Amino acid sequence: MHAIWEGRNKMPSVLDKLVPDAPGKRKAPGTVKRPHKRKPAAARKAVHGATRKGKAAAPVERAPSLWLNRLLIAAAAALVIAAGSKAYIEVEKIPVQRISVTGQLEHTQAEAVQAMVQASLAGGFLSADLQKMREQLEGLPWIHAATVRRRWPNALEIHVVEQLPIARWGANSFLNHEGGVFSSGKSGDWAALPLLVGPEGTATALMAKYQRLLDILAPLDLKVQELSVDERGQVEVVVNQGIRLVLGNHDFRERMQRFVAIYVSELQHKMDEILRIDMRYPTGVAVAFKPAESSQVAGL
Repeated sequence: MHAIWEGRNKMPSVLDKLVPDAPGKRKAPGTVKRPHKRKPAAARKAVHGATRKGKAAAPVERAPSLWLNRLLIAAAAALVIAAGSKAYIEVEKIPVQRISVTGQLEHTQAEAVQAMVQASLAGGFLSADLQKMREQLEGLPWIHAATVRRRWPNALEIHVVEQLPIARWGANSFLNHEGGVFSSGKSGDWAALPLLVGPEGTATALMAKYQRLLDILAPLDLKVQELSVDERGQVEVVVNQGIRLVLGNHDFRERMQRFVAIYVSELQHKMDEILRIDMRYPTGVAVAFKPAESSQVAGL
């Protein structure tokens, strides 16, 4: 069906907008173009399948071989390791040119410390065994602890803590604050220190007992001159003026508290006359006076 519009100014139809003109052909004025009749989908598919040529496949780019990458990485790593090993060997051979010794040294010479570690430095700066040096230094008589460390590029720093003798142990040895035993040829210089005597292996326990005695006796202005324990664990203490205090092998704290009470109430003004005080009684003490006086037992 054709629709004809009169007049110079005709309005375009909806179909004119939807269906473009065929190439090379001009639409007649005043006519409406019929919409193109689409073929069935099956026919279009058959035509396309018969007339279109298949598009050529694009060439595929192949990635470099995985094994080649691994080989390159391994070769680079080997070069780095070889370079690092060579540099380490060169640094290891650097000699130690300076040894410094610090710490409060009263009984140990810095030169003796340097001479002891010198033999361990023959292999060079990095090959020196610092742990072995520390053990050797702490084996010296008056050295309690030592630290050894490297200081780049060619120095060694040694810090020494000397032993602090708290008491004499036996004939020629000393005890430090931890109950550690060490020996020295200068035992005569420390004759004023209290003497601790006991079986082998009891030094630490005896030092702990000695320190408790100091705390208990200090308010009484009494000092420990000797502390001993025998194989049965019997403890005896010698205090001012050579007075011997027998404590036995148990109830140490309770017996010391009882001694303090009796000392304050009865004995502090008689210490010049007393030879021995036996605290092994359950409710009292036995006091032995010097030969000029008769012995008596005080029960409190």
